[in-house]
Amino acid sequence: MPTVLVLNSGSSSLKYQLVDPGSGEVLAGGVVERIGEGTGRVAHEVAGEEVSREQPVADHGAALRLVLDLFEEAGPSLREAGIAAVGHRVVHGGTSFTAPVVVDDDVVEAVRGLVPLAPLHNPANVTGIEVARELLDVPHVAVFDTAFFTDLPPAAATYAIDAGTAAEHGVRRYGFHGTSHQFVSSAVAEHPAVTAMLAAAGREPGTLRQVVLHLGNGASASAVLGERAVETSMGLTPLEGLVMGTRSGDLDPGIIFHLVRSAHLSVDDVDTLLNKRSGLLGLSGVNDMRELTRLVGDGDPDARLALDVYLHRLRKYVGAYAAVLGGIDVLAFTAGVGENAAHVRAGVVEGLEFLGLAVDRERNEAGSRASRVISPAAGTPLVMVVPTNEELAIARQTIALVAP
Repeated sequence: MPTVLVLNSGSSSLKYQLVDPGSGEVLAGGVVERIGEGTGRVAHEVAGEEVSREQPVADHGAALRLVLDLFEEAGPSLREAGIAAVGHRVVHGGTSFTAPVVVDDDVVEAVRGLVPLAPLHNPANVTGIEVARELLDVPHVAVFDTAFFTDLPPAAATYAIDAGTAAEHGVRRYGFHGTSHQFVSSAVAEHPAVTAMLAAAGREPGTLRQVVLHLGNGASASAVLGERAVETSMGLTPLEGLVMGTRSGDLDPGIIFHLVRSAHLSVDDVDTLLNKRSGLLGLSGVNDMRELTRLVGDGDPDARLALDVYLHRLRKYVGAYAAVLGGIDVLAFTAGVGENAAHVRAGVVEGLEFLGLAVDRERNEAGSRASRVISPAAGTPLVMVVPTNEELAIARQTIALVAP
């Protein structure tokens, strides 16, 4: 079977997986970190064994060459793995890219042209594409985080600012984590418990109303009707919406003007504050949910407040999206926190009983890596945990383009 090498290029990192898109098997994967710093680190995992090194990694070109060397040394050999294409995660596709696309020079320039909309992400994405095209003579496909949300209803996508200014500068709600939201919402729709629920009610799949909570260090929510996203929490940038590890999420825009005038912060200072020094980190001093939970257990008042703010924002979004959808059939949790933090799932649902939402304590706290229902056995709507797999989603979208 053909395989796909999935690349996710960050500003100082390169994550990768070699995936069989048919079976979903990960043949190998890893990450190169601290690119461009004094000492870089690479960890390559294959067949349950990890090969790691620490050495200077000058740039993304050197990082990918190092990865290719490790495939040859530790396996599996890319020459023997039947690699059919490389799939690239690209954060921002603007309005130009509404679906995955085979990369050519024009695509690279178009993605580069979107850098003003994603200055923290698209430059690294472009670099990763350019380096990979130089070193790997196979088709390359760009898969965009924003694509799933490109056909949001106009009322959801439009900000209430001067229309001419918005049009000139590309200001609209784009949404992010789209690959994850699409993968999870599709998995929910295919789950036996969900299909049985719809069949029992005599309803068509296109009427399924679900809210997906992608909760990791970055976090976002979506409202999905059938197969279409009709609302999402992230906006022009990934800063809007939920409380995240280091990002503030929603706030009064006037706070920015206040800080510029009163604290004499520059635009870059405010950017750094809201993206890197806010969220759970800004409130409690830690951005890892596991550490925050430990501090809450120790009675730390700042950690307690941070968790309360985090959960309050989540409940507010679930309630708002219930209004957008006209009700909820499924509430799905995914990503690192969503899949592993039972107390967060219980905390989100607490107080939303008026929507019919509830979790069964034993089901919620049972460890499992499978998609599963955690609400009471006889109850609806369903509350679910659905592991995301963005790499597999990218691999499958890639192979569909190059080997239809």
